[in-house]
Amino acid sequence: MKNLNRRSFIQKTSLTAAAISIAPTYLKANSDRPLSSTYMGGFAAPKLEKVRAAFIGVGARGGTHAKFFAALEGTEVVAICDLYEDLVKEKTQWVKEASGPDRHQNMAQYWGDEDKWRTMLKEVKPDVVFIATNWVNHAPMAIGAMENGAHAFVEVPIATTIQDMWDIVDASERTQKHCMMLENVNYSRDELMFLNMCRQGVVGEILHGEAAYIHELRWQMEEQERGTGSWRTPHYAKRNGNLYPTHGLGPVAQYMSLARQEDTFGSLVSFSTPARGRELYAEKNYPADHKWNKLDFKGGDLNTSIIKTSLGKTIMVQWDETSPRPYSRLNLVQGTKGALAGFPTRVALEGGVEGLTKDHHSWVQGEQLEKLYEKYDHPLYKRLNEAAKGSGHGGMDGIMVYRIVECLQQGLPLDQNVYEGCLWSAVSPLSERSVASGGAPQPFPDFTRGNWKETAPLEIIS
Repeated sequence: MKNLNRRSFIQKTSLTAAAISIAPTYLKANSDRPLSSTYMGGFAAPKLEKVRAAFIGVGARGGTHAKFFAALEGTEVVAICDLYEDLVKEKTQWVKEASGPDRHQNMAQYWGDEDKWRTMLKEVKPDVVFIATNWVNHAPMAIGAMENGAHAFVEVPIATTIQDMWDIVDASERTQKHCMMLENVNYSRDELMFLNMCRQGVVGEILHGEAAYIHELRWQMEEQERGTGSWRTPHYAKRNGNLYPTHGLGPVAQYMSLARQEDTFGSLVSFSTPARGRELYAEKNYPADHKWNKLDFKGGDLNTSIIKTSLGKTIMVQWDETSPRPYSRLNLVQGTKGALAGFPTRVALEGGVEGLTKDHHSWVQGEQLEKLYEKYDHPLYKRLNEAAKGSGHGGMDGIMVYRIVECLQQGLPLDQNVYEGCLWSAVSPLSERSVASGGAPQPFPDFTRGNWKETAPLEIIS
């Protein structure tokens, strides 16, 4: 303090105290793990010889998960729950047809009440629960499942608020039950191949990634009383940020091994375009007094967020479910030796790809990719692709469900842990805060409480 006078010292320490006092509550809270809780980063649950599963929400995703799950060896569907009786009856029949006449004959059925799922958990006591419902129900249902002794598998996003994410983490650590977000894109052929190439060092040190969910879904506004559009449309009207980040971000975060050993999420800045597309769509397609024309759409048509990691690496994450353009997840990773990119799938490497290109100024793409698939296809894809055909989204859904069952039966850690599901989903509320503050940086909470440094990167599973 030799060169620091008293007034300057007081000013500086006062500013530091002020900065601490206005730090986001989600950073100040939940900093200490209770002694009775267990870090779940590499957690392996006791083996389940038979995996008994219940399904909550079977209008779309949940029904297809139940159908594929039911056909796997060593499984039993013990209950199906939904608000609507017709969906429960239909998906019960799907399960019976998928599994043969001698299995899953004692399925319990629940419908007609918002809290039937709570009754189901207490009466059936499943080993695992698959949750595919309205986003705001994900957190309470996942927590309820874990507190009733079941592992929870939750559709994306895992939750919509930072506090709900902390509550999920705390429940998982307290009960020692898995809570995995069902990010199916991590099991897509190209994403698995890119992961394999990254682990083999093909692109060198990874410095940057690009991820997106560009998928025009205005047609869902036709679903007005029930179905996805009936509850998603108000989200688009009330919230302004990236509401659906994980399909693109999940694979890129795994390429970069974020929240595992060497690097983690640092902060985020976010900007949205004006909100025009859904308002214009409603004006064009519905009467002036229709409920969609009474909404004040605040969510920008396209959101762009930039994530900076603790080591200074960057990820651009975009979201647009409104604009008229082809589907894309971008799926780009840039390293010191080259780049991998998606939509269309392409590879460029410094010095070229042997036998295909001369240098990094040309992409390997189209029919040329067959040679790369032969060399770099992920062992998991090679093993499970045939078994997963017909399961949805080009087989990625089936590979994901198969791996969940395999890990539970063999007592292995899951491919995605609870902290990753929360960090990938945290982009939504953080982007909303950044947009609202004119693009101000928003720090990520550390849901691992520092333990990410002890979690090994995801291995190439054979």
